[in-house]
Amino acid sequence: MKFLGILAFAVALLLSVMIHEFGHYITAKRFDMKVSEFFLGFGKRLWSFRRGETEFGIKAIPAGGYCRIEGMTPRDQMPAGEEGRAFFTASSLRKLIVLGAGSFAHFIIGFILIFSIFFGVGFSALMPIVAKISPNSAAASSGFQVGDEIVSIDGVAVKDWAKDSLKIAQSQGKQLSFSIKRNTENITITAAPTYFAAEKRYRLGIITKVGNKREGFIQAAKDTTSSSGVLIRESVKSLIALPTKIPQLIRQTFGNEKRDPNGLVGIVGAARVSGDAVSSVKLSNTERFGTFIFLIASLNIFVGLFNLLPLLPLDGGHMAVAIADEFRALFARIRGKARPAGIDVNVLTPITMGVFAVLAVLTVILLIADIFNPVSLNF
Repeated sequence: MKFLGILAFAVALLLSVMIHEFGHYITAKRFDMKVSEFFLGFGKRLWSFRRGETEFGIKAIPAGGYCRIEGMTPRDQMPAGEEGRAFFTASSLRKLIVLGAGSFAHFIIGFILIFSIFFGVGFSALMPIVAKISPNSAAASSGFQVGDEIVSIDGVAVKDWAKDSLKIAQSQGKQLSFSIKRNTENITITAAPTYFAAEKRYRLGIITKVGNKREGFIQAAKDTTSSSGVLIRESVKSLIALPTKIPQLIRQTFGNEKRDPNGLVGIVGAARVSGDAVSSVKLSNTERFGTFIFLIASLNIFVGLFNLLPLLPLDGGHMAVAIADEFRALFARIRGKARPAGIDVNVLTPITMGVFAVLAVLTVILLIADIFNPVSLNF
């Protein structure tokens, strides 16, 4: 079961990469840029086919993918008569759209996956159905029974028990009217919650069931938007804190310090966590599936944001170059001069290689940590 979880994670990751690259592909084609290759993987070509001017296929190393847009720099040679289709000659706005389409695709994937949890798969939630009644409690003395479904409180329909039940905690001991569905009967029970000093709140003395809840389309869309916003904020915080967590990662990797579940985790570690979630005996089948989907959604949102960092060779780095070009053009117009030639990213190769080296070292450290000192989330 754990192997299936890891395999499913790998497949989901590759599909995410393919959709990311498709974002670049579809927008580049929309602006009539020349796209010569669209491959999943790197290295030796295993299989491919040509459709129009683009070769699609799979390569031997399943470590990502790429969409090759011709003319990324002024030094790239374009076929005769197609010089105007080079990426480099496009307007800055079109460059930004093409470059940002990959990250945008990750955000769309994350949103759809989270929506599928709220609307389709469902999630564990407190239900307004009585599972247990405390002896000598207000609920026991007023006639509540196991199996009763609380339909409304003081005439207000129960929609979300986790929120609606706060009326009990905040009742100040006043009598509340409960509309109850008991088997085929609809009855009304009045009860005055009792104050518990240890918990500093009023209690009725019931424990309700935990069940699987699905939401309607509109509510699911609202909750998905809210949850996506939370994930984006937390991902931004994680990216800001990333440099400060590298020393901790090094200690955890080479000093046998216990891994922090909130620390840095690589692809291997994320795959292992996914396998643990899918194989967990503590979770129901629905909870396993929902947790897996949420992990993939979270990963897509994080990767989408990471890819927007203004660092070459990331898409965000190329976007920063395009924005810098526009500022240079603006200053030239202010001075009454012609628009300067666009920045050639080739001259930034030393910076690109430096960033690449840092990312490569961090990837290796994460790989070692994920194999020899893996993160455990106690699923």
